[in-house]
Amino acid sequence: MDYIDGLAARGRYHFTVAELQEASGLSAPAARNALKRLAARNRIASPARGFYVILPPEYRAVGCLPAEQFIPALMEREGRPYYVGLLTAAQYYGAAHHRPQTFQVFVEKNRRPIACGRVRVAFVARKRLRDVPILSFNSPRGALRVSTPEATAIDLVGYSEHAGGLDQVATVIAELADDLDATLLAEVAETAPLPWAQRLGYLLELGGAVDKTQPLRHFVAARSRDYALLSPGTKGPTEQRSPQWKLVINVDIEPEL
Repeated sequence: MDYIDGLAARGRYHFTVAELQEASGLSAPAARNALKRLAARNRIASPARGFYVILPPEYRAVGCLPAEQFIPALMEREGRPYYVGLLTAAQYYGAAHHRPQTFQVFVEKNRRPIACGRVRVAFVARKRLRDVPILSFNSPRGALRVSTPEATAIDLVGYSEHAGGLDQVATVIAELADDLDATLLAEVAETAPLPWAQRLGYLLELGGAVDKTQPLRHFVAARSRDYALLSPGTKGPTEQRSPQWKLVINVDIEPEL
């Protein structure tokens, strides 16, 4: 179809049904039929209802554009503040121990995951999302919002169940350590529940990054009153404690270092 060829020639690889109808003059049924034909020929894919991406030849076997190439446009269309986080964000800093199979995105409210060809996108709701510091990374189809190394570290601790568990989190944080700014770590801790900072400080020390912990240690000391569990929801011994981080060490952490 001339419409999608023209978009691709201008470097734009996404469109909506409404945009197609407006540009082509097609009725709604005719537009749906045209889209079905294009999808059957593996020329387009639909990550979200009414939203389509154009597939260059190199991505037709995958059945979708890579998530980083359509998430900025999709989130703008939906009017959703977002940022890329957890293991996906860690990759941008060279710290993903295992390549994540799912592209992980934080949003303010729950959203259904995306399955588009072989591409998978998971969405995680995050309180105070707009306060989380981000960096902008260029992708072939636009700028992508990614949590800073410090915000990534604290989110990994807070959402460890989305990152393969605390052993995996400890491994990734150890790999992130060189990119972490100790002062910024304490600042980003303000955007999260206090136990996240307690657990992060402990894991940093466990990984040998003691030099990154002093401001975070002061932050925790000024605010913590009660002990928190290192692994909430896990039954384990409660005798071992970290007075410095006000943590009950109820699990053994074994990072893959």
